[in-house]
Amino acid sequence: MKTQRITSIKRLLLVAGAATVLGGSLTACFPLVLGGAAAGALVAIDRRTSGAQLEDEGIELRAMSRLRDAIGSRARVNVTSYNRQVLLTGEVLNEQDKQLVEQVVAKVENVTGVVNELAIINSPTLVQRSSDVLITGQVKALLIDSRDLFANAFKVTTERGTVYLMGRVTQREADRATEVARSARGVQRVVRILEIISEEELRRLLPSRGAPAPAAPPAAS
Repeated sequence: MKTQRITSIKRLLLVAGAATVLGGSLTACFPLVLGGAAAGALVAIDRRTSGAQLEDEGIELRAMSRLRDAIGSRARVNVTSYNRQVLLTGEVLNEQDKQLVEQVVAKVENVTGVVNELAIINSPTLVQRSSDVLITGQVKALLIDSRDLFANAFKVTTERGTVYLMGRVTQREADRATEVARSARGVQRVVRILEIISEEELRRLLPSRGAPAPAAPPAAS
């Protein structure tokens, strides 16, 4: 019963977080969206150092500011940074703007790499953007329900039905999380932007973060 109550609380927090993202992303005032801004609802173990977490937040904020100056409101760009690697999602009107966004972000201090997934199309409809928010919330909930995964080792972003997974994880965790994400309703494909670490490195990392190991997956018969 206690486990069920904890799971229910986590789900409620996820719904609240999704609602916050939905409310912010559907307002027309700011076309540039800060990636992962609503994830603070869950106090969680993070495999990045505290310094890297602060740098990622700074990268997102600086990138947004510079993109506003460079491209204004003619594009909708989501900036998501994990361990100094930046994912760009959203929509631009042409190839020139797509390359401009990448160049601006690549010059932001502490950025080590940029994955440019911007689409050259008109902005998605309200229905599509709402669907993406719900897919993200559903994937996060499924990761929490998976006892063989640390849900908060992953950063989840969704654009036009494509789920992007970021994080520092083992190959086993990467494959399992991909399987979980694909099972969510409405997911068209899953793109992994993951830093793969060894199982030994994970074992060294866990005690330093004070986190228990997740339950092992059932043995194959």
